[in-house]
Amino acid sequence: MTDDAQLLRSYTEERAEQAFGELVARHIDLVYSAALRVVGGDRHLAQDVTQTVFADLARKARNLPREVVLAGWLYRHTCFTAANAVRTERRRQIREKTAMEMNALHDTTEPNWEQIAPVLDEAMNQLSASERDAVVLRFLKRQDLRAVGSALGVGEDAAQKRVSRAVEKLRTFLRRRGVSLTATALGTTLATEAVVAAPAGLAVSVAAASLAGAAAIGTGFSATFMEFMATTKVKAGVAGALVIASVVTPLVVQDKAQARLRDQDEAMRQQTDQLAELREANRKLSNQFAQAKNSQLLPNEQLSELMRLRGEVGRLRDRAQELTKIAAIREEEALLSRDQLWPARVNRLKQWLEENPSEKIPELQFVDDRNWMNTIYPHTLETADECRVSMSRVRSTAELIFADFILCPALQQYAKDNSGQFPTDLSQLTLYFDSPIYDSILERYTILPASSLVSDLRPGGDWVITQQAPVNEELDWRTATSLTGTKQATLYVTNRWVLIP
Repeated sequence: MTDDAQLLRSYTEERAEQAFGELVARHIDLVYSAALRVVGGDRHLAQDVTQTVFADLARKARNLPREVVLAGWLYRHTCFTAANAVRTERRRQIREKTAMEMNALHDTTEPNWEQIAPVLDEAMNQLSASERDAVVLRFLKRQDLRAVGSALGVGEDAAQKRVSRAVEKLRTFLRRRGVSLTATALGTTLATEAVVAAPAGLAVSVAAASLAGAAAIGTGFSATFMEFMATTKVKAGVAGALVIASVVTPLVVQDKAQARLRDQDEAMRQQTDQLAELREANRKLSNQFAQAKNSQLLPNEQLSELMRLRGEVGRLRDRAQELTKIAAIREEEALLSRDQLWPARVNRLKQWLEENPSEKIPELQFVDDRNWMNTIYPHTLETADECRVSMSRVRSTAELIFADFILCPALQQYAKDNSGQFPTDLSQLTLYFDSPIYDSILERYTILPASSLVSDLRPGGDWVITQQAPVNEELDWRTATSLTGTKQATLYVTNRWVLIP
C-alpha cells in the first residue's frame, strides 16, 4: 500500500487530487475523533474543525518536512485548531471536570471513557513530538510495533520502549487530573474508545472543499477575534487598546478605499510623466558613465563626479522600479470590487511577509483575516515602508492577543496553584495553557524585575513577562504582563524598549 509520504509528494508535486482524497480517507477518523474530544462532543463543531485541518493540510503540504509523520502532524494540528475554537468554554469545562474527578481520586474502580476524554488531549500534548507520534500510530491508528518503528525510523524494540515511556507519562499526567488507571487499561482505552468513525460522506466533502480552498486566496480562522472579545469580560483600559486596532469595520474601510480609487486617475497620469522623466535622466547619466569608463585617466574632481552620477543612476533606477510597481498595483486595484479590495491588500502584505521572513513572529497565528484588515487600515501597501509599518501593527495585535487571552490566564492560574508565587521559568506555565503553545513563542519572552522597565511598563507587582527584543526597534510596541488586577487588566504597552540602568 502506498505510504503517506508518497501520497503527499504525489499531491504536492503533481497536484494529484486522488492522492489527497486517499490521505483524507485514511486519516479522517483520527482527525474527527480528536476534534470531537477537544470540542466536548459538539459534532457540528468537530466537523468544522476537521474541514479546517484538512484545508490547512492542502495549503501547507508543500512546506511540510519530508520526514514528517503525517498522522502525528494531523493530530497535533487538530488539537490546536479545536482548542482555539473553544478556548473559553473548554477552560470552564476543565475546571468543573477536575473538581469532580478530585472528589473521586481514591475510587478503586477504573475510570470510564467520559472521565478520560476531557483531559486526554491535554495529556497527549504534554508529550514530546516523537512520543506523541508513537502513541498516535500505535493506539489511535492501531498499527503494530513494526509499522510504528518503520514510520519513526527506529527498530521494533525501540518503538516498544518509546510507546511504553509515552504511556507512562500519560498515566502520570492523568493521575494529576484525578484519573487513575493502569498502563494496560490506558492502552486498551486508547485503542478501543479514542477513535470513532466520522460521519458517512464527510471524507468526500472534506477532500473536495479542501482542494477548492487550496486553490483560492488565503483562509482565516472560523471565529474572529472580535467575536471572541464579545464573549469575554474585558476591562475598559485594555478594551480601549484593542478597539484601536479594530474600530474600523471592513465596510467603512472599503467605502473610503473606493473614494481613494476615484482620485487615482490624475495621480496615475502624473506618476507616468514623472516615470518618463526619470527614465530619460537615467539614460543620460548612464551614457555619461559609459563615456567616462572609456577614458584612460580622470582627474580627482571628475572621478568624484562620476561616482556621484553612478550613485544617482542606481537611485533613479530603484525609483523607476518602485513607480512601475505602484502603477501596476493601482491598475489591479481599480478592477476590484469593494468586497475584494482589503482582502487583496491583506494577501499582498502576507506575500511581502513571505519575502521578508525576518518580520514574522509565531504569535501571528492568533490573528484572523478580519483583524489583519482592520489593523493595516489606512495603508495602501504600495511601498516597502508602508508594509513595514503595517506589519509592526499586526505584530502588536498578535502579541496583545497572546498576552491578554493566553499568557495572562495561565500566569494567574499558576500563581493560584503555587501560593501566589511568580514563575521563575516560562516552561513552568506549560501545563496551564488551554491549548499547546509552541516553544518558538515562549522563547521570545523573558521574566524581568518590574523595576528594570520604564514606568509605562510597570503594571504592578515585582515581576513581569515581556518580549526579549523587538523585531523592529523603531516601530514595534512592547507588552508586559504581571499578576496585578484581573486577567484582562495586567497588560500595558509602550513603544520604548529601554531598560532602567
